[in-house]
Amino acid sequence: MFKKSLSTRIFVSMMALVLGASILIAGVTIFRYKEEAESLHNDKLVRKENAIRANIDYILRTTYYTVNTKNLPLIFKDKIYEIQDIHDTELNIFDIKGNLLKSSMPKFYLDSTERRIPENKLELLKNSTEKRYVNTFTENDQKYHSSYTFILDKYFKPIGILNLPYIEDDGFLKRELNDFLIILAQVYALMLIAAIVLAYFQSNYITRSLKSISTKINKTRIGQKNPKIEVKRLSTEIRPLVSAYNTMIDELEESAEKLAKSEREEAWRMMAKQVAHEIKNPLTPMRLNVQNFERRFNPEAPDAQEKLKSFSEGMIQQIDTLSAIANAFSDFANMPAQKNDLINVSEIITLTIDIFNANYISFENPEEDVFLKFDKTQLIRILTNLIKNAIQATEHLEKPNIRIKLNENDTHIFIEISDNGLGIKEENQNRIFEPKFTTKSSGMGLGLGMVKNIIENYQGEIQLISQEEKGSLFKIKIPKK
Repeated sequence: MFKKSLSTRIFVSMMALVLGASILIAGVTIFRYKEEAESLHNDKLVRKENAIRANIDYILRTTYYTVNTKNLPLIFKDKIYEIQDIHDTELNIFDIKGNLLKSSMPKFYLDSTERRIPENKLELLKNSTEKRYVNTFTENDQKYHSSYTFILDKYFKPIGILNLPYIEDDGFLKRELNDFLIILAQVYALMLIAAIVLAYFQSNYITRSLKSISTKINKTRIGQKNPKIEVKRLSTEIRPLVSAYNTMIDELEESAEKLAKSEREEAWRMMAKQVAHEIKNPLTPMRLNVQNFERRFNPEAPDAQEKLKSFSEGMIQQIDTLSAIANAFSDFANMPAQKNDLINVSEIITLTIDIFNANYISFENPEEDVFLKFDKTQLIRILTNLIKNAIQATEHLEKPNIRIKLNENDTHIFIEISDNGLGIKEENQNRIFEPKFTTKSSGMGLGLGMVKNIIENYQGEIQLISQEEKGSLFKIKIPKK
């Protein structure tokens, strides 16, 4: 979803406020116009009605006819047209029952109009407290007001009903309104242009300081000197935020120093643990080899010299590994330093297996030797760790079985080490290569993490396939260089 910036939001809000105010003012103006137009028409109708009633009252007082309903057509035979001319409006006179008695309208038009007041209108007139009823209706897009009032004799007795059909002519008011709305639209257009310019600069001014702070924060890094923000030209609202940032910079520098010190101490602790672990790895097979040699060596045997030489080579190899670890630790570098010698992988695997001297370890070796550019000491460390783990996983079995398989293609070599031991639980398989993670009651959990690190340093891969109580398989893939 698209997220608007703060400056855009401020700009849009100000524009919405101006447009909303303009629409509201225009709506109120039109509403007030309609109210005033309605009031004007009502006042005009009332004034005209009062003037005509006054004229009718005068005629009734001066006529020589008896003033009653029957004589109303005679009384207003000619007078009705005088009234029409004086007041410039049509009028109709009905009897009390709503029947038309006299009209100033032409006969051809009169024939098309109602000659009797509908009963509902008559009831509304009689029930009105003011004894007056105004009917409003629209016909052919023209609005009409038709008023009905009683004609009274000198005793205030109703003798007839006066009807004034009034056509609402609001053309002048509409023209006035249109002219006003045109002027209002022009003023609003100028206001909108001014508001756009003002909102643009105001939103940029408001967000400029925030953008400066954002830039500083994005450049903030642990372990480097982070400059503080000057607060002289900032607004009062932004100043607390800047002060908080500057305080954070001071705290960050203190935390960075503490973190660096803690990391150095942790690095030394990890280095010491790893050195101890790496030293123990060759010591275990060395101890086993010495014990086995002591138990089985017979100086009188024909092959005594050959066995002594093999024993010496194995011990020297493990001693070289210890020496490499010691040298690397003294130089505070990787343990041991990575080399790229061309080594015979088949020979290294055979030599490593011989160190453990276990008849249940088998090696499936290709017919031709497999060569690889790799660090000989590190490959021995990898194999020693994995074989040692396999031995520990199968030590409870009567018939342990550990298999090592070596293959190659044009680009990679493949080493597989499998056993029929305890296996690894599924929930632990994703963490088995993490440093310090171990499923054993002893040990520091650095062995498989070290193995994975060495293999990945050579752009290789190691994969675990394991099933609980059925064994584990480690598959190593290393590219040829």
